[in-house]
Amino acid sequence: MELRPALDGHFGIPQETRLLFSALAGLPEIELSGLLQMSKRMTLGGVTPHQKMSVAEQVHRYSRTVVSLKGSASVDWKAGLAGFIEEQVEHWRLRLAAYFGVGAVGLKQFETKFFEDFIWQTLFARSVPSEERERILACDHRVCASPWRWMHLAGIERKSLMRASGYPKLDAAEFDLFIAQTPYPARLSGKTKLVVHYHDAIPVLMPHTISDRAFHEASHFNALAANVRDGAHFVCVSEATRQDLLSLFPEAEPRSVTIHNMLPAHYYPSEPEPERLAGIMRRYQIGEFKPPLSKKNDRVYRLSRQFGGEADKTAFYEQTFNPQTRFLLMVSTIEPRKNHRRLLEAWEVLRDRLDKDIKLVFVGHIGCDYKDLLPACETWIEQGGLFMLQNVPADALRVLYRQALVTVCPSVGEGFDFSGVEAMRCGGVVAASDIPVHREVYGDAAAYFNPYDTGSLVAALQNMAFSVDADAQLAALREQGQLQSSCYLPEKVLPQWADFLGKISSAD
Repeated sequence: MELRPALDGHFGIPQETRLLFSALAGLPEIELSGLLQMSKRMTLGGVTPHQKMSVAEQVHRYSRTVVSLKGSASVDWKAGLAGFIEEQVEHWRLRLAAYFGVGAVGLKQFETKFFEDFIWQTLFARSVPSEERERILACDHRVCASPWRWMHLAGIERKSLMRASGYPKLDAAEFDLFIAQTPYPARLSGKTKLVVHYHDAIPVLMPHTISDRAFHEASHFNALAANVRDGAHFVCVSEATRQDLLSLFPEAEPRSVTIHNMLPAHYYPSEPEPERLAGIMRRYQIGEFKPPLSKKNDRVYRLSRQFGGEADKTAFYEQTFNPQTRFLLMVSTIEPRKNHRRLLEAWEVLRDRLDKDIKLVFVGHIGCDYKDLLPACETWIEQGGLFMLQNVPADALRVLYRQALVTVCPSVGEGFDFSGVEAMRCGGVVAASDIPVHREVYGDAAAYFNPYDTGSLVAALQNMAFSVDADAQLAALREQGQLQSSCYLPEKVLPQWADFLGKISSAD
């Protein structure tokens, strides 16, 4: 199973990658290995199968893998020059493999037992509960030296020259199945079957909403087309995502199924803990945000309120977040399709009309195309109405979900959308944009609104939280949310995976 997404991020595809690996590792009929591969840099080290060497030399090679996954593996300029030459050779080797089918991308072995702390802390600890650590660490891994992005680029180049995408062969013949987390830029050797865990078609259907648009659109579409052509199977995280896949490639219909994402064990029903709010809000604020140099923007955004001293800061948070505090919550990376601006506008209306003290809390990293949103947030942050948090651990996020007046999911496009079902599982209530995937995943446990109409969102929130029967509505949604979110517990989802993998592995 591909683990590349698990190297970055807390939520979304990285989270589901970790959760699925842990769940599959618990199935006795499966012998599971993880694929260690980076997006833009070569992964060094690993041991060639059947190669004779001492244990000490093996450990040294595994250690090189760890070093390269964490950063540069060059010890001086000579090693750096040798690495540069090796990279150029690898680029051309991938091109030859893609253009003419020459050679294959080999895999090396990596034994977990020597580096348990690294595997757990780097790949899994952010999403998987510690009680599952032992079963994860019982799995070994394979190392793919070739970067994922370079493999994609080889296929894209071939398409531009030969009018059809084609990719290097991945030598995974020792495995029955290979589970990729997105369309994968390789053909598989032997009888190995490719399973694409398909999260969404957003890079193709909504390319205007993502970063690095040219690469992500081309890489997603061309690899997807090649995977379909090569007979891959697709496990879609929602029926809405499956229908998007079939709108592009109807021939994939007999080889596609829907298996929803599973919830992390960190989220569960609990009593409110308002006494923790002030500390959480203070501890996980983003602070200053300076765009990367590549963005050609030297603007520094101040995303936390300024104080004259610690005493003032402490007094502000204790006064602002108390058992009577009402706040709206949104948990999502800041990027256009998530629709933060719509919620900001609706919140401003609610403050003006109904409750000048209601707060707004955004939780999530800053992604792309934030220039319109962040300046609007800065003013409200300094006034003490808006709070922007990141790197919030699951235990603290559970408190926010439970304590929020409403968790709002205003996105215009999603493959599944964890935040709504996480909120429901924690005893929170949800308002969601009226898009097919939300209707499918949230069912009757959410209030819906038009994501393109601020007035629609205002009306939904006003009805939920400020109408004469608001308490009854919230209680009903809370109860329904418990039922709906239980559909995504591991014990409900994992048997579907076991059945699916059993069927395709035994089929000719």
